[in-house]
Amino acid sequence: MLENINIEDVLFIDIETVPSYESYLEMPEEFRHLWDNKAKQISKLETETPESIFQRAGIYAEFGKIICISVGFVKDNSVRIKSFSGHDESFILMDFAEMLNRNFSSTGKQLCAHNGKEFDYPYICRRMIINGIKIPAILNLAGKKPWEVQLLDTMELWKFGDYKSYTSLVLLSAVFGIPSPKDDINGADVARVYYEENNLERIVEYCCKDVLTIIQIFLKFQGKKLITKENIKILS
Repeated sequence: MLENINIEDVLFIDIETVPSYESYLEMPEEFRHLWDNKAKQISKLETETPESIFQRAGIYAEFGKIICISVGFVKDNSVRIKSFSGHDESFILMDFAEMLNRNFSSTGKQLCAHNGKEFDYPYICRRMIINGIKIPAILNLAGKKPWEVQLLDTMELWKFGDYKSYTSLVLLSAVFGIPSPKDDINGADVARVYYEENNLERIVEYCCKDVLTIIQIFLKFQGKKLITKENIKILS
């Protein structure tokens, strides 16, 4: 099946998210109470408190926000990667939605992310609804039959029907001999780099590396050669 997919019809994506507020105490009182309840559900240790695990808030669409969406596409055996990033989430989502509506609305076009069906796709859709942005058709699953869904997921593809485990992007990259996208920071560092270092550019670079890795892994799934470094371009 995968060998029949034209990789030039696939847009590869990755998102980076952070808590909507820099700290637990900066949240409005109503949201602090709501986070307290959420923290009880996700705490792993008795010593953990809602404040001590607040950095995890970014992975929940109700308590976080998107600061970067990086996208990559393959054409003529070369890769182009572009990022939508900034401090105003609504602008990021509007620009991303416009791009999808313009270039990825036709039949045959697909999106691909790693763990996208559990994280990236639903997170984007939830944040679009919160920001009052219409969900592009390619992301909107309402009323679609399973074979009409245009969303691929490299983690799901790797499972081959085995739903007992999670396989990280960095593990798959190591298995296939692909340079790790986590050579600088990883997901756990993003909130700190954003709020404490005020270094969005570093996060964007990290997000772009993830997209490139997803592309290379997909090529491995198709039994094709990896894209060489000289054929990779990051667009401004």
